Amino acid sequence: MSEWQHPGAAELAGRRIAVVGLGKSGRACARALTELTEARVSVWDADITKLGAVTALPVDTGGSDPTPAELARKVLAWRPDVIIPAPAIPEIGPLFTTAADHGIELWSEIELAWRLRAHDGAGHAAPWLAVTGTNGKTTTVTMAAHILRAAHLGAEPIGNVGNPAVTAVSATGPDAPRAFALELSSFQLRTTHTMEPAASICLNIADDHLEWHGSRAAYAAAKARIYEHVRTAAVYPVGDNTVQSMVDSADVREGARAIGITTGIPAVGQIGIVDGLIVDRAYGKQRWTSAVEIASLNDVAQLAPSTAALPRHLIWDALAAVALTRAIDIPAEVVRAGLQHMRPGHHRIETVSERAGVRYVDDSKATNAHAALASVSALAEGTCVWIVGGQPKGARFESLVAQVRDRLRAVVVIGVNQEPWHAALDGSNLPVTYIDPAASEPMARAVLAASRYAQAGDTVMLAPASASMDQFTSYADRGDRFAAAVRALPAPSEGSAVTGDGAPAAETVQDNGASDSSTEAPHA
Repeated sequence: MSEWQHPGAAELAGRRIAVVGLGKSGRACARALTELTEARVSVWDADITKLGAVTALPVDTGGSDPTPAELARKVLAWRPDVIIPAPAIPEIGPLFTTAADHGIELWSEIELAWRLRAHDGAGHAAPWLAVTGTNGKTTTVTMAAHILRAAHLGAEPIGNVGNPAVTAVSATGPDAPRAFALELSSFQLRTTHTMEPAASICLNIADDHLEWHGSRAAYAAAKARIYEHVRTAAVYPVGDNTVQSMVDSADVREGARAIGITTGIPAVGQIGIVDGLIVDRAYGKQRWTSAVEIASLNDVAQLAPSTAALPRHLIWDALAAVALTRAIDIPAEVVRAGLQHMRPGHHRIETVSERAGVRYVDDSKATNAHAALASVSALAEGTCVWIVGGQPKGARFESLVAQVRDRLRAVVVIGVNQEPWHAALDGSNLPVTYIDPAASEPMARAVLAASRYAQAGDTVMLAPASASMDQFTSYADRGDRFAAAVRALPAPSEGSAVTGDGAPAAETVQDNGASDSSTEAPHA
């Protein structure tokens, strides 16, 4: 080949492809299909106003219906060969089940991206480094992207974070990235079939998104797809038997190896830590007899919350990023440089203020129990005033509360569905404030309540263990509102009355297992 090409596009010529859901990824799919292929494309969304975003594209047809079953019926009536569903469309919903009944293929945006990835004049396509897991995906993929940039190979992370993958990987020309770091959700992996990443990792697995997948087994099976067809390295955390079993069961390409990461001294085939140094005994030519020094933990110390030690989960994330990027032969000194330039992301254990000796930390991105556990567990005993709640996604929190009980001074619960938190906290002997679900500014009330519990040396931690869409537009919106509420707190001398035991004098308060009768009237 003399020029950049998209060889996979030819396979789609004449195929009928329905794009269902016109969010960012759906619009990107419709654009890529109409610009790069000769497929017949239709577009669909439950919200009829979303169709206006693609009116300029040469699509075959479009349609809408707010009822999932009726929308699925309309899509199937168009007789598609392939359906590309938006990530929000659940596996247990009518579109998936109807498509299965009719033998119609379901592709994620990631599947389409793999098929339409650009190849250079020599026929080479950029390698993919794929990351999934219940917790730590964004931090790990951002670290890997920093390393790729330090190597002059890559750009911003793509997939479940950042720009749609299909747009990035189909880009051509001298400035096109030469490697990609992708964050992949279970939603995306569920309908990804032919992707062949150079290296991939499932960081961890815990109950999440059960309302989307329908069961723990279906969720885990989706995550396990990250290892299918891996070309070089199937990376896994040593000691995590569930993830290791995913690697053991995966159908990888010939020559691919299982690479372990550990916070201890690594064995051959592993990357680990010796005397505060990240060392490689997985890829070095002399790995049977010696290790290659990659970086120091001090190179990522800037990621720790202010005045706090580097959390253990960030060490795991760094090890994962090292293992992925070493799989495509990035030199040790370049890996180190990339880690050194990494900076904390917004809404992930981000200190937003310190007031009267109390640290306020935004971990709004902790949208499940596993992520919240990592953040709260890093705090000293009895020093956390914890703001939780939101959409529980089918999860229960009894185990989480039991694991962090010794870290907590008090809990403040937001969200519309507070039943799972009542089940976990009632009778816990913890002071708990439940913010009225009908409150017009639930985060402002939560922060005020938390500030009244907190004492000098404490941390008010927003780590909701829940999704945000019940009261906010996104986890970022939730975090931004937390930061704004902290900035708006009255000075200590201006604070309102506090009860004798430190509990707020407003909202519904549970103290030592009993319900207080003081309930603030909701705003109109």
